[in-house]
Amino acid sequence: MKVNDFGSQKQHSYVEALLEIKNLRLRTIIGFNDWERKTKQDVVINIKAGFTPGNSTKSDRVEDTLNYKTLSKRVIKAVEESDFNLLEKLTQMILDIVMENPRIVWAKVKVDKPFALRFSDSVSIELSAKR
Repeated sequence: MKVNDFGSQKQHSYVEALLEIKNLRLRTIIGFNDWERKTKQDVVINIKAGFTPGNSTKSDRVEDTLNYKTLSKRVIKAVEESDFNLLEKLTQMILDIVMENPRIVWAKVKVDKPFALRFSDSVSIELSAKR
């Protein structure tokens, strides 16, 4: 076993990686007012997920890790093809998609609805889950 610069062996009992997808901007039907049901509105999605990187830190192969491109494509498709009355429902749907991956140990999803209230930048809902 190799020794690192600090004189200890390079052995870890557990390694957790953090994936962040920041400010994914999508459009969907969101809201319960009549005018909100007619036109897609912007939502901004932030995802944090702790996951086990498996052998990817050594193999350098995407097959050995959590593929963030695949995950983001699933989220994009689901959000853009659906409509929601509440931010809570939209956020839960995204969290469910993220947690489907067995490598993910925990996840946090935050969805912002810009300009939902006068005099504010946005309104957001954040949900989290862990195994």
